[in-house]
Amino acid sequence: MGNNLADSQPPRFSRPIALAASLALLAAVVSGSGCSSRVDTNASSVTANNVRLTPAQRQRIHLYTVDPSRFRRTVEITGVVDFDNDQATSVLAPFSGPVSRLLVSQGDEVDKGAPLASVHSTDFSEAISNYKKALATARTNRRLADLDKDLLQHNGVSQREEAQAETDATNAEADRDAALQALVSLSVPPQTIKAIDEGRSVAPPAGLIRSPVAGTVVERLITPGELLQAGTTACFTVANLSRVWVMAQLFGSDLAAVKVGDPADVATGIDARTFPGKVDKVSALVDPDTRAVAVRVVVDNPARLLRRQMYVRVAIHSSYESSGLLVPVSAVLRDDENLPCVYVAQADGSFARQHVALGYRVGEQYDVREGLRSGAQVVVAGGIFVQFMQSQ
Repeated sequence: MGNNLADSQPPRFSRPIALAASLALLAAVVSGSGCSSRVDTNASSVTANNVRLTPAQRQRIHLYTVDPSRFRRTVEITGVVDFDNDQATSVLAPFSGPVSRLLVSQGDEVDKGAPLASVHSTDFSEAISNYKKALATARTNRRLADLDKDLLQHNGVSQREEAQAETDATNAEADRDAALQALVSLSVPPQTIKAIDEGRSVAPPAGLIRSPVAGTVVERLITPGELLQAGTTACFTVANLSRVWVMAQLFGSDLAAVKVGDPADVATGIDARTFPGKVDKVSALVDPDTRAVAVRVVVDNPARLLRRQMYVRVAIHSSYESSGLLVPVSAVLRDDENLPCVYVAQADGSFARQHVALGYRVGEQYDVREGLRSGAQVVVAGGIFVQFMQSQ
């Protein structure tokens, strides 16, 4: 009998058996290509798991030679915007009494001397009355002192009496000046004081709380009807917002990299804009709760985009030089366990996956603490393609 054509063909496997064989092969490849989580620079990197590319595929790959570099670290931390307290003033009530009317709202721009609130206060009546009395007494005592001085020349009074009259006049003038200063501290208008000096009748002026500086009303701490105590009740906070403070905290080794005067960039995350600043102060104390050290960055804020209590990102550019191995950010990939790794070119033309321990980011590069040697060539463009090929 002739051979059946079907008998001469290789046997066919059933679909379940073929699928099982494929899964077993895939499992063997995956298990062989897995990377240890420990960075080992001494193990041989030429293994069966290395990726080998065709000449056409090799054209997609760009390499970077790792060499020792000197660099300045950039410390990236978060911070909170605050007022520049050197340019913020708390406005205390200059007189006592209930608030009759608020004249500004929070966020309003005010000039120096601008009225902020009106207060119904008896302090003005008392101050005006005291000044009138002191003014009259000073004038009378001065007139008597001048008269005694004239009488002394004609032996009309004793020298002791003339000296006492001069002392009384001097004391009365001091009381007058103190009463006048009380009017000035209450911001009584100069024309009102002039009218009192001329003996004219005046009505007590309205009690106006005025801004001592030009700036923005950033806090309004009183309400209509509230009873104020002179020199005690805080009424407003007026601040110059053209410059702000950014308060942040440093931990561990970051503290050794930052000093006063280091430049910084502040970003809000709202857009790509950054605000240049400078480290103004590094605290000498450690926070006992967080074990952090406070750092203050002064930032110009001409457009008023940085607002108090806003969270921002701060990049402080250290002036201290460091040394190490730098690789571009694009060279660093993540394996299935989210561990950082790079692909290193081997002498036989293959590419081996190598885990690395990353240090600080310096611009668009990472400082590699472990996992690479000087002179190694790592993939910086096409790394994802190499990783894909290894997974096949």
